[in-house]
Amino acid sequence: MNAEQQKKNILVAPLDWGLGHTTRCIPIIYELIKQGAQVIAAGNEVQCRLLQQEFPQLRYLHLEGYNVHYTANRNGFLFNLLKQAPRIWKAIRQEHRWLQHVVPEYNIHGVISDNRFGLHHTTVPTVFITHQLRVKNPLGARMEAISQRMNYRWIEKFSRCWIPDYAELPGLAGDLSHPAVMPAVPYEYLGPLSRMQPQKKRSVEETILILLSGPEPQRSLFEQIVCIQLQSLKRASILVRGLPKGGGPLLPELPYTQVYDHLPAAALNRLICDAAYIICRSGYSSVMDLQAVGARPILVPTPGQTEQEYLAELLSQQQRAISSSQESFQLEALLEKAQQLHETIPLGNSAAVLEQAVKRFLNDGAGSVHRG
Repeated sequence: MNAEQQKKNILVAPLDWGLGHTTRCIPIIYELIKQGAQVIAAGNEVQCRLLQQEFPQLRYLHLEGYNVHYTANRNGFLFNLLKQAPRIWKAIRQEHRWLQHVVPEYNIHGVISDNRFGLHHTTVPTVFITHQLRVKNPLGARMEAISQRMNYRWIEKFSRCWIPDYAELPGLAGDLSHPAVMPAVPYEYLGPLSRMQPQKKRSVEETILILLSGPEPQRSLFEQIVCIQLQSLKRASILVRGLPKGGGPLLPELPYTQVYDHLPAAALNRLICDAAYIICRSGYSSVMDLQAVGARPILVPTPGQTEQEYLAELLSQQQRAISSSQESFQLEALLEKAQQLHETIPLGNSAAVLEQAVKRFLNDGAGSVHRG
């Protein structure tokens, strides 16, 4: 570690589109600190509160998110998102202007953006993190190609692109992270990014862990479905509601279920490793967390989110998970089906790959970059 690296102030800013973008930045922040960088984190109130649990020593800046709103109607998901496009573009322009002020004010030497399109800069190196180079949508291959070109126009404003997946097909994200055409900037596969670590099971009980997450109103709708079915399930279970700020609606009496609004990373890690089966959304950060510890998951995509539906189907075909739509969710039947899953060996450690990628970034582009 040289003196020049120790002086570098690095801004890390994840997207607010679910907390997965924030949690997968945690291993990156640890590596930056390990290599002597001074990390400044930016996000909304919920994101900063989550990161403060891991890194109370960091400086935090408020950066408003894209604040995407979702619909309860599965079929209206895409149309609802398109209606919000003008507001999203406005947020991207605002965060770009924000960055122009922040870089000189805080003497920023580099920026790591997890899916925030506006955080590119002309005078400091910037990294864009994404696993979704190919953007899945329900309108077919032609629209996917158009979406990819638009996506690449934004990505190519950055100095580098980091892809949290294995370089070898299919990885964890399949076609999403391994498209036929790659962006025209230096890119690197980091391997999966997860704050979870494998631990020896300490429980012999077949506990079921249910992790609720994602945007409203679908989080609450799925919670209602789950709670109704938990009332008749006479098996030990744990429900983590995914409410970092608390304040959720009252739940019915669930005599066999422990309920938490939210858990810190260490406690959640312990529960994931102890559980016999885990029921959760198929967001990519959740997929990386579960594969990191070799869990047996039942994946329920957020209705209308084509990417989550693709990931759930991909992992189901690979016999790494059981998948179900929210509409057809039947807890007891899925648990019976999940008995066919074998406990998988946790996937390989990507720490060395991440270490080298961060080192190259802190050296401002020195060294070679894999280009496929």
